Amino acid sequence: MSAPSPLSQTATPRVEILVNAGQGETRAAQIEDGVLQDIHIQRDATASAVSNIYLGRVQRVLAGMQAAFVDIGLDRAAFLQISDMVRRADEQPDATPRIQHRLSQGDRVLVQVTRDAMSTKGARLTTDLAIPSRFLVYMPYTPRIGVSARIENELERARLTQAVTAIRQELGLAGGFIVRTVGDGAPVEALAADMRFLATVWADIQQQSNTAAAESLLYGDLPLPIRMLRDLLTPEVATVIIDDRDAWQEMTGFTQRFAPEFTPRILLHEEEAPLFSQYGIEDAIERALLPRVPLRSGGFLIIEQTEALVSVDVNTGGFVGTRSLEQTVLRTNLEAANTVARQLRLRNLGGIIVIDFIDMIEPAHKQQVLAQLTDVLAADPAKTTVGSLSPLGLVEVTRKRTRESLEQLLCAPCEVCHGRGFIKTPETVVFTLFRDMQRLARHRGTAGRQLELLLLAAPDTIGLLIDEQAAALREVCADAHIAVRLQAETLYGPEQFDLVVM
Repeated sequence: MSAPSPLSQTATPRVEILVNAGQGETRAAQIEDGVLQDIHIQRDATASAVSNIYLGRVQRVLAGMQAAFVDIGLDRAAFLQISDMVRRADEQPDATPRIQHRLSQGDRVLVQVTRDAMSTKGARLTTDLAIPSRFLVYMPYTPRIGVSARIENELERARLTQAVTAIRQELGLAGGFIVRTVGDGAPVEALAADMRFLATVWADIQQQSNTAAAESLLYGDLPLPIRMLRDLLTPEVATVIIDDRDAWQEMTGFTQRFAPEFTPRILLHEEEAPLFSQYGIEDAIERALLPRVPLRSGGFLIIEQTEALVSVDVNTGGFVGTRSLEQTVLRTNLEAANTVARQLRLRNLGGIIVIDFIDMIEPAHKQQVLAQLTDVLAADPAKTTVGSLSPLGLVEVTRKRTRESLEQLLCAPCEVCHGRGFIKTPETVVFTLFRDMQRLARHRGTAGRQLELLLLAAPDTIGLLIDEQAAALREVCADAHIAVRLQAETLYGPEQFDLVVM
Protein backbone atom coordinates (compact mmCIF):
# COMPACT_ATOMS: atom_id res chain seq x y z
CA MET A 1 0.00 0.00 0.00
CA SER A 2 1.26 3.42 -0.84
CA ALA A 3 0.34 5.75 2.01
CA PRO A 4 -0.93 9.25 1.29
CA SER A 5 1.47 12.12 1.65
CA PRO A 6 2.22 13.52 5.11
CA LEU A 7 -0.19 16.02 6.58
CA SER A 8 2.13 18.91 6.11
CA GLN A 9 2.46 18.38 2.36
CA THR A 10 -0.95 17.76 0.87
CA ALA A 11 -4.60 18.08 1.73
CA THR A 12 -5.94 14.93 3.29
CA PRO A 13 -9.40 13.38 3.29
CA ARG A 14 -11.87 14.69 5.80
CA VAL A 15 -11.22 11.97 8.38
CA GLU A 16 -8.42 9.46 8.69
CA ILE A 17 -7.62 6.99 11.48
CA LEU A 18 -4.01 5.92 11.93
CA VAL A 19 -3.15 2.95 14.17
CA ASN A 20 0.37 2.20 15.38
CA ALA A 21 0.57 -1.23 17.01
CA GLY A 22 3.85 -1.59 18.92
CA GLN A 23 5.20 -4.01 21.48
CA GLY A 24 3.15 -3.49 24.63
CA GLU A 25 1.54 -0.28 23.38
CA THR A 26 -1.05 0.55 20.72
CA ARG A 27 -1.76 4.12 19.64
CA ALA A 28 -4.56 5.45 17.45
CA ALA A 29 -4.75 8.94 15.98
CA GLN A 30 -7.88 10.58 14.65
CA ILE A 31 -7.28 13.21 11.97
CA GLU A 32 -9.98 15.61 10.81
CA ASP A 33 -9.44 17.93 7.86
CA GLY A 34 -5.71 17.29 8.02
CA VAL A 35 -5.35 18.17 11.72
CA LEU A 36 -4.73 15.73 14.59
CA GLN A 37 -7.78 15.93 16.83
CA ASP A 38 -7.50 12.97 19.17
CA ILE A 39 -4.93 10.43 20.30
CA HIS A 40 -5.80 7.15 22.06
CA ILE A 41 -3.15 5.07 23.82
CA GLN A 42 -3.57 1.56 25.18
CA ARG A 43 -0.78 -0.14 27.09
CA ASP A 44 -0.94 -3.83 27.82
CA ALA A 45 0.29 -3.36 31.39
CA THR A 46 -2.11 -0.50 32.19
CA ALA A 47 -5.07 -1.06 29.89
CA SER A 48 -8.13 1.07 30.49
CA ALA A 49 -10.93 -0.54 32.47
CA VAL A 50 -13.62 1.86 31.21
CA SER A 51 -16.73 -0.04 30.00
CA ASN A 52 -15.56 -3.27 31.67
CA ILE A 53 -18.24 -5.02 33.71
CA TYR A 54 -17.22 -6.64 37.01
CA LEU A 55 -18.84 -8.64 39.76
CA GLY A 56 -17.66 -6.58 42.71
CA ARG A 57 -17.81 -6.98 46.46
CA VAL A 58 -18.77 -4.07 48.70
CA GLN A 59 -15.89 -3.17 51.01
CA ARG A 60 -17.43 -0.29 52.90
CA VAL A 61 -20.63 1.76 52.79
CA LEU A 62 -20.22 5.48 53.52
CA ALA A 63 -23.63 6.73 54.59
CA GLY A 64 -22.36 10.28 55.11
CA MET A 65 -21.17 10.49 51.49
CA GLN A 66 -23.94 8.30 50.08
CA ALA A 67 -21.30 6.17 48.39
CA ALA A 68 -19.54 2.84 48.72
CA PHE A 69 -16.11 1.40 48.07
CA VAL A 70 -16.31 -1.71 45.91
CA ASP A 71 -13.50 -4.22 45.32
CA ILE A 72 -13.48 -5.23 41.65
CA GLY A 73 -10.03 -6.81 41.62
CA LEU A 74 -8.02 -3.68 40.71
CA ASP A 75 -5.16 -2.21 42.75
CA ARG A 76 -7.47 0.24 44.51
CA ALA A 77 -11.08 -0.08 45.56
CA ALA A 78 -13.49 1.57 43.14
CA PHE A 79 -16.05 4.23 44.07
CA LEU A 80 -19.82 3.94 43.61
CA GLN A 81 -22.17 6.83 44.37
CA ILE A 82 -25.89 6.52 44.98
CA SER A 83 -26.50 8.83 41.97
CA ASP A 84 -24.84 6.20 39.75
CA MET A 85 -27.09 3.38 40.87
CA VAL A 86 -30.22 2.25 39.05
CA ARG A 87 -33.41 3.02 40.95
CA ARG A 88 -35.13 -0.15 42.13
CA ALA A 89 -38.63 -0.99 40.94
CA ASP A 90 -40.00 -1.12 44.50
CA GLU A 91 -38.83 2.43 45.33
CA GLN A 92 -41.23 5.34 45.20
CA PRO A 93 -40.43 7.76 42.33
CA ASP A 94 -40.44 10.77 44.67
CA ALA A 95 -38.45 9.06 47.44
CA THR A 96 -34.80 9.94 48.03
CA PRO A 97 -32.80 6.70 47.83
CA ARG A 98 -30.23 5.96 50.55
CA ILE A 99 -27.21 3.83 49.79
CA GLN A 100 -27.31 2.11 53.19
CA HIS A 101 -30.73 0.73 52.19
CA ARG A 102 -29.29 -0.60 48.93
CA LEU A 103 -25.90 -2.04 49.89
CA SER A 104 -24.18 -3.66 52.85
CA GLN A 105 -20.59 -4.66 53.44
CA GLY A 106 -19.84 -7.95 51.68
CA ASP A 107 -22.66 -7.66 49.11
CA ARG A 108 -21.98 -8.83 45.56
CA VAL A 109 -22.86 -6.14 43.02
CA LEU A 110 -22.72 -5.99 39.23
CA VAL A 111 -20.95 -2.78 38.21
CA GLN A 112 -19.39 -1.10 35.18
CA VAL A 113 -16.37 1.21 35.16
CA THR A 114 -17.15 4.71 33.86
CA ARG A 115 -13.80 6.32 34.70
CA ASP A 116 -10.37 4.83 35.22
CA ALA A 117 -8.45 5.21 38.44
CA MET A 118 -6.52 8.48 38.41
CA SER A 119 -3.76 9.62 40.74
CA THR A 120 -4.91 8.58 44.23
CA LYS A 121 -8.56 8.09 43.26
CA GLY A 122 -10.04 4.70 42.47
CA ALA A 123 -12.11 3.90 39.42
CA ARG A 124 -15.66 5.33 39.20
CA LEU A 125 -18.51 2.83 38.91
CA THR A 126 -22.15 2.63 37.89
CA THR A 127 -24.80 -0.05 38.15
CA ASP A 128 -26.60 1.38 35.11
CA LEU A 129 -24.87 -0.95 32.67
CA ALA A 130 -24.35 -0.06 29.00
CA ILE A 131 -23.07 -2.59 26.45
CA PRO A 132 -22.01 -1.12 23.08
CA SER A 133 -22.11 -2.74 19.66
CA ARG A 134 -21.54 -1.39 16.17
CA PHE A 135 -24.77 0.64 15.89
CA LEU A 136 -26.36 0.44 19.32
CA VAL A 137 -25.79 0.67 23.05
CA TYR A 138 -27.87 -1.74 25.14
CA MET A 139 -28.99 -0.66 28.62
CA PRO A 140 -30.49 -3.69 30.41
CA TYR A 141 -31.92 -1.66 33.30
CA THR A 142 -33.12 1.45 31.44
CA PRO A 143 -36.22 0.93 29.24
CA ARG A 144 -35.99 4.07 27.09
CA ILE A 145 -35.01 4.18 23.43
CA GLY A 146 -32.93 7.10 22.25
CA VAL A 147 -31.03 8.31 19.21
CA SER A 148 -27.67 10.11 19.19
CA ALA A 149 -28.09 13.87 19.12
CA ARG A 150 -25.61 14.01 16.26
CA ILE A 151 -28.16 12.37 13.99
CA GLU A 152 -30.07 15.55 13.24
CA ASN A 153 -32.46 14.51 10.47
CA GLU A 154 -35.85 14.17 12.14
CA LEU A 155 -37.16 11.61 9.62
CA GLU A 156 -34.12 9.40 10.17
CA ARG A 157 -34.45 9.74 13.96
CA ALA A 158 -38.08 8.67 13.76
CA ARG A 159 -37.23 5.74 11.46
CA LEU A 160 -34.52 4.49 13.83
CA THR A 161 -36.72 4.84 16.90
CA GLN A 162 -39.57 2.93 15.28
CA ALA A 163 -37.26 0.21 13.96
CA VAL A 164 -35.53 -0.39 17.30
CA THR A 165 -38.85 -0.37 19.17
CA ALA A 166 -40.34 -2.94 16.81
CA ILE A 167 -37.29 -5.22 16.89
CA ARG A 168 -37.14 -5.06 20.69
CA GLN A 169 -40.75 -6.16 20.91
CA GLU A 170 -40.22 -8.88 18.31
CA LEU A 171 -37.22 -10.29 20.19
CA GLY A 172 -38.90 -9.94 23.57
CA LEU A 173 -36.04 -7.95 25.07
CA ALA A 174 -36.18 -5.94 28.27
CA GLY A 175 -34.18 -2.78 28.73
CA GLY A 176 -33.49 0.05 26.32
CA PHE A 177 -31.27 1.02 23.42
CA ILE A 178 -29.46 4.10 22.17
CA VAL A 179 -28.72 4.36 18.46
CA ARG A 180 -25.13 5.55 18.03
CA THR A 181 -24.00 8.16 15.52
CA VAL A 182 -22.67 5.45 13.19
CA GLY A 183 -26.23 4.05 13.09
CA ASP A 184 -27.31 6.87 10.81
CA GLY A 185 -28.74 5.12 7.72
CA ALA A 186 -28.23 1.62 9.13
CA PRO A 187 -30.64 -0.93 7.60
CA VAL A 188 -33.20 -2.67 9.80
CA GLU A 189 -31.46 -6.03 9.31
CA ALA A 190 -28.20 -4.65 10.70
CA LEU A 191 -29.97 -3.16 13.71
CA ALA A 192 -31.70 -6.48 14.38
CA ALA A 193 -28.37 -8.35 14.14
CA ASP A 194 -26.82 -5.94 16.64
CA MET A 195 -29.72 -6.38 19.06
CA ARG A 196 -29.48 -10.18 18.91
CA PHE A 197 -25.73 -9.96 19.53
CA LEU A 198 -26.22 -7.67 22.53
CA ALA A 199 -28.93 -9.92 23.96
CA THR A 200 -26.51 -12.86 23.79
CA VAL A 201 -23.76 -10.87 25.52
CA TRP A 202 -26.12 -9.79 28.30
CA ALA A 203 -27.38 -13.34 28.86
CA ASP A 204 -23.78 -14.51 29.19
CA ILE A 205 -23.01 -11.76 31.73
CA GLN A 206 -26.06 -12.70 33.80
CA GLN A 207 -25.10 -16.36 33.79
CA GLN A 208 -21.54 -15.57 34.88
CA SER A 209 -22.76 -13.28 37.67
CA ASN A 210 -24.55 -16.25 39.27
CA THR A 211 -21.51 -18.53 39.27
CA ALA A 212 -18.34 -16.40 39.19
CA ALA A 213 -16.36 -15.41 42.25
CA ALA A 214 -16.54 -11.82 43.45
CA GLU A 215 -13.96 -9.35 42.11
CA SER A 216 -14.21 -11.01 38.67
CA LEU A 217 -14.21 -9.43 35.22
CA LEU A 218 -17.35 -10.56 33.40
CA TYR A 219 -17.14 -8.42 30.26
CA GLY A 220 -14.14 -6.59 28.80
CA ASP A 221 -14.17 -3.96 26.11
CA LEU A 222 -12.60 -4.59 22.70
CA PRO A 223 -8.91 -3.95 21.87
CA LEU A 224 -8.13 -0.40 20.79
CA PRO A 225 -7.93 -0.99 16.98
CA ILE A 226 -11.32 -2.74 16.90
CA ARG A 227 -12.80 -0.19 19.29
CA MET A 228 -11.76 2.62 16.95
CA LEU A 229 -13.64 0.90 14.12
CA ARG A 230 -16.72 0.28 16.23
CA ASP A 231 -16.87 3.83 17.56
CA LEU A 232 -15.56 5.98 14.72
CA LEU A 233 -16.08 4.20 11.40
CA THR A 234 -18.55 6.44 9.57
CA PRO A 235 -18.90 7.42 5.91
CA GLU A 236 -16.70 10.46 6.62
CA VAL A 237 -13.74 8.16 7.37
CA ALA A 238 -11.80 7.90 4.12
CA THR A 239 -9.06 5.54 5.28
CA VAL A 240 -7.94 3.57 8.30
CA ILE A 241 -4.21 2.86 8.10
CA ILE A 242 -2.46 0.38 10.41
CA ASP A 243 1.17 -0.67 10.50
CA ASP A 244 0.77 -4.20 11.92
CA ARG A 245 -0.30 -7.10 9.70
CA ASP A 246 -1.95 -9.18 12.45
CA ALA A 247 -3.99 -6.23 13.68
CA TRP A 248 -4.86 -5.32 10.07
CA GLN A 249 -6.25 -8.83 9.53
CA GLU A 250 -8.34 -8.52 12.73
CA MET A 251 -9.66 -5.14 11.63
CA THR A 252 -10.56 -6.30 8.13
CA GLY A 253 -12.24 -9.35 9.66
CA PHE A 254 -14.32 -7.04 11.87
CA THR A 255 -15.42 -4.86 8.95
CA GLN A 256 -16.17 -7.88 6.74
CA ARG A 257 -18.54 -9.12 9.43
CA PHE A 258 -20.16 -5.89 10.57
CA ALA A 259 -19.51 -3.26 7.86
CA PRO A 260 -18.30 -4.89 4.63
CA GLU A 261 -18.63 -1.67 2.65
CA PHE A 262 -15.75 -0.22 4.71
CA THR A 263 -13.33 -3.12 4.25
CA PRO A 264 -11.50 -1.55 1.25
CA ARG A 265 -10.74 1.47 3.42
CA ILE A 266 -8.70 -0.58 5.93
CA LEU A 267 -5.15 -0.23 4.60
CA LEU A 268 -1.88 -1.81 5.70
CA HIS A 269 1.11 0.51 6.01
CA GLU A 270 4.12 -1.35 4.66
CA GLU A 271 6.51 1.50 3.93
CA GLU A 272 9.86 1.80 5.67
CA ALA A 273 9.08 5.16 7.24
CA PRO A 274 7.17 4.77 10.56
CA LEU A 275 3.49 5.60 10.14
CA PHE A 276 3.22 8.19 12.91
CA SER A 277 6.45 9.90 11.92
CA GLN A 278 5.39 10.10 8.27
CA TYR A 279 2.15 11.83 9.20
CA GLY A 280 3.72 14.15 11.77
CA ILE A 281 1.89 12.53 14.68
CA GLU A 282 5.03 11.98 16.78
CA ASP A 283 5.86 15.69 16.63
CA ALA A 284 2.24 16.61 17.40
CA ILE A 285 2.28 14.43 20.53
CA GLU A 286 5.50 16.06 21.72
CA ARG A 287 3.99 19.51 21.20
CA ALA A 288 0.87 18.46 23.12
CA LEU A 289 3.04 17.94 26.20
CA LEU A 290 4.32 21.53 26.16
CA PRO A 291 2.49 24.30 28.05
CA ARG A 292 2.92 26.87 25.26
CA VAL A 293 0.70 26.55 22.18
CA PRO A 294 1.37 29.01 19.33
CA LEU A 295 -1.49 30.61 17.42
CA ARG A 296 -1.27 31.32 13.69
CA SER A 297 -1.81 35.02 14.29
CA GLY A 298 1.34 35.24 16.42
CA GLY A 299 -0.40 34.95 19.77
CA PHE A 300 -0.10 31.94 22.03
CA LEU A 301 -1.78 29.96 24.79
CA ILE A 302 -0.28 28.77 28.08
CA ILE A 303 -2.00 25.59 29.27
CA GLU A 304 -1.23 24.36 32.78
CA GLN A 305 -2.75 21.29 34.38
CA THR A 306 -3.06 21.06 38.17
CA GLU A 307 -4.80 18.71 40.55
CA ALA A 308 -7.70 21.14 41.00
CA LEU A 309 -8.22 22.54 37.52
CA VAL A 310 -6.75 23.35 34.12
CA SER A 311 -5.88 26.97 33.39
CA VAL A 312 -5.60 28.42 29.89
CA ASP A 313 -4.11 31.88 29.42
CA VAL A 314 -4.56 33.66 26.08
CA ASN A 315 -1.86 36.12 24.97
CA THR A 316 -1.51 38.30 21.85
CA GLY A 317 2.25 37.70 21.76
CA GLY A 318 3.77 39.34 18.71
CA PHE A 319 0.42 39.90 16.98
CA VAL A 320 -0.32 43.64 16.75
CA GLY A 321 -3.00 43.57 14.07
CA THR A 322 -3.56 46.06 11.29
CA ARG A 323 -6.72 47.96 12.31
CA SER A 324 -7.42 48.56 16.02
CA LEU A 325 -6.56 47.07 19.38
CA GLU A 326 -10.11 45.81 19.88
CA GLN A 327 -10.10 44.02 16.51
CA THR A 328 -6.69 42.51 17.32
CA VAL A 329 -7.99 41.20 20.64
CA LEU A 330 -11.18 39.85 19.03
CA ARG A 331 -9.27 38.02 16.31
CA THR A 332 -6.84 36.52 18.83
CA ASN A 333 -9.64 35.41 21.15
CA LEU A 334 -11.62 33.81 18.32
CA GLU A 335 -8.57 31.89 17.14
CA ALA A 336 -7.82 30.92 20.75
CA ALA A 337 -11.36 29.55 21.19
CA ASN A 338 -10.84 27.17 18.26
CA THR A 339 -7.40 26.12 19.47
CA VAL A 340 -8.51 25.61 23.07
CA ALA A 341 -11.27 23.24 21.98
CA ARG A 342 -8.82 21.17 19.93
CA GLN A 343 -6.17 21.15 22.69
CA LEU A 344 -8.63 20.01 25.38
CA ARG A 345 -9.57 17.06 23.20
CA LEU A 346 -6.03 16.27 22.05
CA ARG A 347 -4.58 16.45 25.57
CA ASN A 348 -7.72 14.83 27.02
CA LEU A 349 -8.02 17.47 29.71
CA GLY A 350 -11.08 17.13 31.91
CA GLY A 351 -12.70 18.50 35.03
CA ILE A 352 -12.81 22.27 35.51
CA ILE A 353 -11.07 24.37 32.85
CA VAL A 354 -10.68 28.13 33.33
CA ILE A 355 -9.89 30.12 30.18
CA ASP A 356 -8.50 33.63 30.61
CA PHE A 357 -9.34 35.41 27.36
CA ILE A 358 -7.81 38.80 26.59
CA ASP A 359 -10.02 41.57 27.96
CA MET A 360 -12.65 42.85 25.52
CA ILE A 361 -14.64 46.04 25.76
CA GLU A 362 -17.45 45.49 23.24
CA PRO A 363 -20.29 43.26 24.59
CA ALA A 364 -20.90 41.97 21.04
CA HIS A 365 -17.30 40.79 20.85
CA LYS A 366 -17.61 38.94 24.15
CA GLN A 367 -20.73 37.15 22.95
CA GLN A 368 -19.03 36.32 19.65
CA VAL A 369 -16.08 34.67 21.41
CA LEU A 370 -18.34 32.77 23.81
CA ALA A 371 -20.54 31.56 20.94
CA GLN A 372 -17.48 30.44 18.99
CA LEU A 373 -16.15 28.47 21.98
CA THR A 374 -19.53 26.84 22.57
CA ASP A 375 -19.86 25.93 18.90
CA VAL A 376 -16.44 24.27 18.55
CA LEU A 377 -16.80 22.39 21.84
CA ALA A 378 -20.09 20.93 20.62
CA ALA A 379 -18.09 18.67 18.30
CA ASP A 380 -16.16 17.19 21.24
CA PRO A 381 -17.18 13.56 21.94
CA ALA A 382 -16.77 14.23 25.68
CA LYS A 383 -19.59 16.06 27.40
CA THR A 384 -18.73 19.73 27.89
CA THR A 385 -20.49 22.63 29.59
CA VAL A 386 -19.58 26.27 28.93
CA GLY A 387 -20.24 28.98 31.50
CA SER A 388 -20.69 32.68 30.90
CA LEU A 389 -17.89 35.18 30.36
CA SER A 390 -17.05 36.89 33.64
CA PRO A 391 -16.27 40.63 33.90
CA LEU A 392 -12.59 39.63 34.17
CA GLY A 393 -12.68 37.79 30.86
CA LEU A 394 -12.71 34.31 32.43
CA VAL A 395 -14.80 31.43 31.11
CA GLU A 396 -15.38 28.28 33.13
CA VAL A 397 -15.71 25.06 31.15
CA THR A 398 -16.33 21.57 32.44
CA ARG A 399 -15.35 18.55 30.39
CA LYS A 400 -16.18 15.00 31.38
CA ARG A 401 -13.08 13.14 32.52
CA THR A 402 -13.09 9.42 31.66
CA ARG A 403 -9.39 8.60 31.49
CA GLU A 404 -6.00 10.06 32.32
CA SER A 405 -4.81 13.07 30.39
CA LEU A 406 -2.07 12.71 27.82
CA GLU A 407 0.40 14.26 30.26
CA GLN A 408 -0.58 11.93 33.09
CA LEU A 409 -0.36 8.92 30.80
CA LEU A 410 2.98 9.70 29.18
CA CYS A 411 4.81 11.60 31.93
CA ALA A 412 5.75 11.25 35.59
CA PRO A 413 6.56 13.91 38.20
CA CYS A 414 10.11 15.24 37.93
CA GLU A 415 12.39 13.60 40.50
CA VAL A 416 14.38 16.82 40.77
CA CYS A 417 11.56 19.27 41.40
CA HIS A 418 9.10 16.64 42.76
CA GLY A 419 6.32 17.82 40.49
CA ARG A 420 6.56 21.52 41.35
CA GLY A 421 7.53 22.39 37.80
CA PHE A 422 10.53 24.47 38.95
CA ILE A 423 13.75 24.03 40.95
CA LYS A 424 15.50 26.16 43.55
CA THR A 425 18.24 28.45 42.31
CA PRO A 426 21.84 27.65 43.28
CA GLU A 427 21.79 30.74 45.54
CA THR A 428 18.79 29.38 47.43
CA VAL A 429 20.54 26.04 47.84
CA VAL A 430 23.70 27.74 49.12
CA PHE A 431 21.85 29.73 51.76
CA THR A 432 20.00 26.60 52.89
CA LEU A 433 23.38 24.89 53.08
CA PHE A 434 24.80 27.67 55.28
CA ARG A 435 21.92 27.30 57.73
CA ASP A 436 22.40 23.51 57.86
CA MET A 437 26.13 23.97 58.52
CA GLN A 438 25.41 26.32 61.42
CA ARG A 439 22.75 23.99 62.83
CA LEU A 440 25.09 21.01 62.56
CA ALA A 441 27.89 22.93 64.28
CA ARG A 442 25.64 23.77 67.20
CA HIS A 443 24.49 20.17 67.50
CA ARG A 444 27.77 18.32 66.89
CA GLY A 445 30.45 20.83 67.75
CA THR A 446 32.73 20.34 70.79
CA ALA A 447 34.36 23.09 72.78
CA GLY A 448 37.83 23.98 71.58
CA ARG A 449 37.77 21.69 68.58
CA GLN A 450 36.98 22.59 64.99
CA LEU A 451 34.19 20.62 63.28
CA GLU A 452 35.41 19.15 60.01
CA LEU A 453 32.82 18.63 57.26
CA LEU A 454 32.79 17.19 53.75
CA LEU A 455 30.28 18.93 51.51
CA LEU A 456 28.99 16.99 48.49
CA ALA A 457 26.81 18.95 46.07
CA ALA A 458 26.01 19.54 42.41
CA PRO A 459 28.77 21.23 40.36
CA ASP A 460 26.78 24.49 40.04
CA THR A 461 26.46 24.73 43.83
CA ILE A 462 30.15 24.02 44.40
CA GLY A 463 31.08 26.55 41.71
CA LEU A 464 29.02 29.24 43.43
CA LEU A 465 30.71 28.51 46.77
CA ILE A 466 34.15 28.77 45.21
CA ASP A 467 33.37 31.98 43.34
CA GLU A 468 30.58 34.43 44.25
CA GLN A 469 29.80 33.03 47.71
CA ALA A 470 33.39 32.25 48.75
CA ALA A 471 33.55 35.16 51.21
CA ALA A 472 30.21 34.23 52.76
CA LEU A 473 31.37 30.61 53.11
CA ARG A 474 34.56 31.71 54.93
CA GLU A 475 32.49 33.88 57.28
CA VAL A 476 30.06 31.05 58.09
CA CYS A 477 32.95 28.66 58.72
CA ALA A 478 34.71 31.18 60.98
CA ASP A 479 31.59 31.99 63.01
CA ALA A 480 30.59 28.31 63.45
CA HIS A 481 34.18 27.09 63.93
CA ILE A 482 33.94 24.77 60.92
CA ALA A 483 36.47 23.50 58.39
CA VAL A 484 34.79 22.36 55.18
CA ARG A 485 36.08 20.46 52.16
CA LEU A 486 34.10 20.84 48.91
CA GLN A 487 33.43 17.96 46.52
CA ALA A 488 31.41 18.28 43.28
CA GLU A 489 29.15 15.31 42.44
CA THR A 490 27.95 15.23 38.84
CA LEU A 491 25.15 12.77 39.69
CA TYR A 492 23.61 15.07 42.29
CA GLY A 493 20.48 17.04 41.38
CA PRO A 494 20.50 20.87 41.51
CA GLU A 495 18.89 20.93 44.97
CA GLN A 496 20.75 17.96 46.44
CA PHE A 497 23.65 18.21 48.89
CA ASP A 498 25.10 16.22 51.79
CA LEU A 499 27.14 17.29 54.81
CA VAL A 500 29.36 14.52 56.19
CA VAL A 501 31.13 14.86 59.52
CA MET A 502 34.78 13.85 59.08
